[in-house]
Amino acid sequence: MKSLILIRLVFVILISFLTLNINAQNKTFSFPKYEKVLLPNGITLYLLENNKVPLITVSTLIKAGSVNDGSLSGLAFLTNESILFGTKSFSKSTIEESFEQIGSSINVTGELEFSTIRFTLMKDKLDSVLPILKEVISSATFPKEEVEKRKQRLIAELKQYKERPKSVIGYYFNKFVYGDQPYGNPVLGSSSTIEKISDKEIKDFYLNFYTPSNTVIAVSGDFKSAEMKSKIISLFSDWTSNSSSVKVELKDAEINNSRVLLINKEDANETMFYIGGRGVPMNHPDYTAIQVVNTILGGRFTSWLNDELRVNSGLTYGANSAFRSYSKSGLFIISSFTQTTTTFEAIDLALEVIDRLHTKGVDEKTLQSAKNYIKGQFPPRFETNSYLASFLSEMAVYGYDENYVNSFEKNVDQLTTDKVKEVISKYFPKNNLQFVLIGKASELREKATKYGKVFEKDIKSDGY
Repeated sequence: MKSLILIRLVFVILISFLTLNINAQNKTFSFPKYEKVLLPNGITLYLLENNKVPLITVSTLIKAGSVNDGSLSGLAFLTNESILFGTKSFSKSTIEESFEQIGSSINVTGELEFSTIRFTLMKDKLDSVLPILKEVISSATFPKEEVEKRKQRLIAELKQYKERPKSVIGYYFNKFVYGDQPYGNPVLGSSSTIEKISDKEIKDFYLNFYTPSNTVIAVSGDFKSAEMKSKIISLFSDWTSNSSSVKVELKDAEINNSRVLLINKEDANETMFYIGGRGVPMNHPDYTAIQVVNTILGGRFTSWLNDELRVNSGLTYGANSAFRSYSKSGLFIISSFTQTTTTFEAIDLALEVIDRLHTKGVDEKTLQSAKNYIKGQFPPRFETNSYLASFLSEMAVYGYDENYVNSFEKNVDQLTTDKVKEVISKYFPKNNLQFVLIGKASELREKATKYGKVFEKDIKSDGY
């Protein structure tokens, strides 16, 4: 029975994808119409009807993430994971079995600025699990035994991640750039901070942040808005609480000089490295233009970085660049890896590419290629209920709206080589760069000094 449900899901998603893709090629893409409702108790509700397939996605966002952890990094993540361990009316096994029986699953994720609870299912199965959603965000019980088991698993996972530099270098980079500011908090925490988290701290975090005014629910799929609105209002009508009084000041990174963080992994045969600096917030007016330029630099397989470091020199299997954007700040990052012996050859080559972007710029042919690529990649992202629901719920955190989508193609088409020069100069850092290297320090230490003052850590040490 479960396999038949999954087959049906795959079939309808495939048909929907093909239909939407054909339509996207024939007309300018615009964000589907939706309704925004502020419920009496403070919940923000988004409703987007999409009846092309008999599926519904419910994405619930709590405006609390690792930036709210304080000194106990990992607290938001662990709290959000633990809400599925039992509620006032539903045990952990009942929650799991309820979703398994309908061929679905309830998934929780933790981010820097928010936490999410999300599921996708056949539309006729929604009523059977909505009460579970209501209770996990309003009346979770946090059974001590289950929480303790998750803590110990998480501690073991954190130790395993240290064996895979790619899994942790992002945490090291954020911490290096932001320091003790909230954006420097590692989402998963560290072994020592997770060990310190008690039942009381989890319950206090839950009571402080899992409140109606901190909650955004986005529903996308095959339903009638009036009926869904009535259903959600009725379901959550008895959930009331005061707004969270806990406020966090989020600031941009302060970068005044070039620095190097060298993380020793003595058994490493290769070096993983990040090079970067200050980026832009998610709602920045030039965000679209920046993405087009980054496509050229390192945002696709045929990018300049990948061509130079992988194709032409054979120094790596991959190199890319990206803008990691938040609500009040952002980072620009070039990332790659190479053999220990070719570490500085690869880094220098990456620096040459970013310098070429500034000194030679982008010609019209290259710009047009990037425009075509990014316009072709854009509409498919909005072809699933899951992405639509996520986009809607995250608007409340990042401060953008559907105009980002509706003006996307226009902003891309209007981008000129002169505007590109301006974008490169303003947003693609080439001075005061921050370097994070994970590799064999004894063979990297001396030459790393040419990039800036070197700070050292050992990857086996706790934290970042």
